[in-house]
Amino acid sequence: MIQIQSGVASIVEGKLHRGNEAKPFVYLHGGDICGAAEKSGRNEAEFLDFSANINPLGMPPGVREAIIESLDRSLNYPDPFCRRLRAALSEKLGQPEDYILCGNGGADLIYRLVYATRPKRALVTAPAFAEYEEALNQAGTGIDFFPLGKTLEITEAYVDSLSAEHDMVFLCNPNNPTGILTPRSVVKKLLDKAKALDVRVCLDECFLDFVEHEEAYSAAGWLTEYPNLIILKSFTKMYAIPGLRLGYVLSADGELLNRMRLAGQPWSVSEPAQAAGIAALRAEDFREQTIDLVDRERAFLKKKLEELELCVCDGHANYLCFQAAGDEKLADRMQAEGILIRRCANYHGLGADFYRTAVRGHAENAKLLEALEKVLQKGT
Repeated sequence: MIQIQSGVASIVEGKLHRGNEAKPFVYLHGGDICGAAEKSGRNEAEFLDFSANINPLGMPPGVREAIIESLDRSLNYPDPFCRRLRAALSEKLGQPEDYILCGNGGADLIYRLVYATRPKRALVTAPAFAEYEEALNQAGTGIDFFPLGKTLEITEAYVDSLSAEHDMVFLCNPNNPTGILTPRSVVKKLLDKAKALDVRVCLDECFLDFVEHEEAYSAAGWLTEYPNLIILKSFTKMYAIPGLRLGYVLSADGELLNRMRLAGQPWSVSEPAQAAGIAALRAEDFREQTIDLVDRERAFLKKKLEELELCVCDGHANYLCFQAAGDEKLADRMQAEGILIRRCANYHGLGADFYRTAVRGHAENAKLLEALEKVLQKGT
């Protein structure tokens, strides 16, 4: 269990901090290899990217072929209702087709949700995925940030902080960037309280695909019981298609899903993305193979990072968050070695000495560790 070193996190656990400041556009995520290449003068191919959390196995079998075959159909507009994709998802998930709305990646659906509902005040953990805040800011929503404290775990204290003042609450499970899982019992208590208060719950389960016993944490079986619940899912990470942009939401609230459709342009999912999604869902044993690899490599990587005296979160996704106490330039020095890691300074509740690294294949993880050992020995 991670313990944030004193003096690093500036937010006090249990005290809400409010904010809805409009800011100039700044790219807040990993995966900007083009920017790193421009800044360094290197070729993009020279970088090893640990700043974006993509399946180390790459695309499932059949996905690339499906994308190529879809190009001829791209002479026409894509199906605005994603009928075939929704049918495939319905069969795979055991959920009604009318509970499913597809979009241009998970981020697109977050913005659609916020634009469709225009909440006056929302509750968000600190830290959490940055696009919750960005979307809420665009809608003029007041945001209450709930700091997670030294352990960075989401507990019943988060449930206790929910009040009738809130219109929406966000929960990411496992959380991004920490990868820490929230027990299903805590999620259930949040749903019960939110239902009683008529608060909408956005439960982000995008990285739950990487958890072996997903059913022990997912709230998908509660959709009918909680019409105020909307679950966010993505094809990006598990199926290694971030460049295509494909995600979906699950909700029993048909009116909300229709309002979300109206909150964006009608052709939000391209023909190649729809074809890739259908093919990915047909890939047998791919998720199991991925989990086996990621679990093994994450344990290896966590052990080695701790041997380098880094403080590592007990994550359960395909990434690890760690603190290099007092070292705010580690990502810059790693970039000079041709390796990108994710800076976490923009996450509320984390200091500039927090970083996140993807879990990749063993040979690549070994290169990451070799470079880390080198730059840590050299120091700042």
